[in-house]
Amino acid sequence: MKGKQNISLKALIISMIMILALVGCSTQQSDSTTGSTPAANSSANTDESATETAVTPDESTQYPITIKHALGETVIESKPERVVTVQWANHDIALALNVVPVGFSAANFGVQDDSGLLPWTKEKLDELGVTDPNVFQDTDGLDFEAISDANPDVILAAYSGITQEDYDTLSEIAPVVAYPTAPWATTWREQVNLNAKGMGMEAEGEQLIKDTEDMIKEKLSAYPQIAGKKVVWVNFSAQDMSKLHIYTPVDSRVSFLAELGLTNPDSITELIKDPNSYSLELSAENAEALNDADLLIGYGNDELLKAIQADSLLGKIPAIERGSVAFIDSDTPLVAAGTPNPLSIAYTIDDYLKLIGAAIDKINE
Repeated sequence: MKGKQNISLKALIISMIMILALVGCSTQQSDSTTGSTPAANSSANTDESATETAVTPDESTQYPITIKHALGETVIESKPERVVTVQWANHDIALALNVVPVGFSAANFGVQDDSGLLPWTKEKLDELGVTDPNVFQDTDGLDFEAISDANPDVILAAYSGITQEDYDTLSEIAPVVAYPTAPWATTWREQVNLNAKGMGMEAEGEQLIKDTEDMIKEKLSAYPQIAGKKVVWVNFSAQDMSKLHIYTPVDSRVSFLAELGLTNPDSITELIKDPNSYSLELSAENAEALNDADLLIGYGNDELLKAIQADSLLGKIPAIERGSVAFIDSDTPLVAAGTPNPLSIAYTIDDYLKLIGAAIDKINE
């Protein structure tokens, strides 16, 4: 049936060998957080010296696993041992569960060097002892050859923009876990749920979600002024002030703001025609739709804010006029943390809440 994928006999044999090796290793200790055992952290190289991250099988996991998503239905017949991830943040989910992918896409936004690694990814790789990860340079399209060379048992793409054609091609390599409804519209919880299920670690994924939720709640307690405020994530261009780019509640950036207790003004949600679209464009002539926002969030810096405040139309928006704008500078890790996952949240939440809290405080100045 089209869209259904089976893991190869080779993967099954590898899985059985790894399980027997784990059973025979009496000194191996299980990871207390995820229930997994990093028996051998992969350097993610694909030569013979490379090892895989073996994970203790969850006895509650029943195979085959069937995962329905926007591009089809994926069947995973047995425990994957070689995990590959593509596009954005999916590797962070695996790493948060102490599974090192044998290959993953380079981050193409917010990286401060040529490593392709965001700081929270690098930090976790260091923690797991991985010094030479197999990073795909696929900014001009998926590197299908490199993905195939990594010999994956499963390909995780729960947060991605892969097309049906991409999915079909990837599925010739290994079973693919795609997004649930629409491209780039997967919440961080859905990312964890889908990717963890694809690795046969559903229970561990649920625990990761709970731990992350508890951490967010604790951090928010220091910022009571955030609750209930109206926010719009809007991107401005100093080169063209005539158009504004707005992210909708479907976008993971905006859905995370809702988790922090912020809401979207009706004047913006009423403009959304496609409930599955993560963005919309707004003409500056209709910028009054932003008037009900207590604060605006977007990518930019103080120089851009001054340019907007000087604009004859945009400068009249109350939040802009008083400076209730939380601009995320491209020189900080926060620029890539707007699309959250457990690793990025833990790494950046203190700075993020401080930035948002300061923008809200300007309301009463």
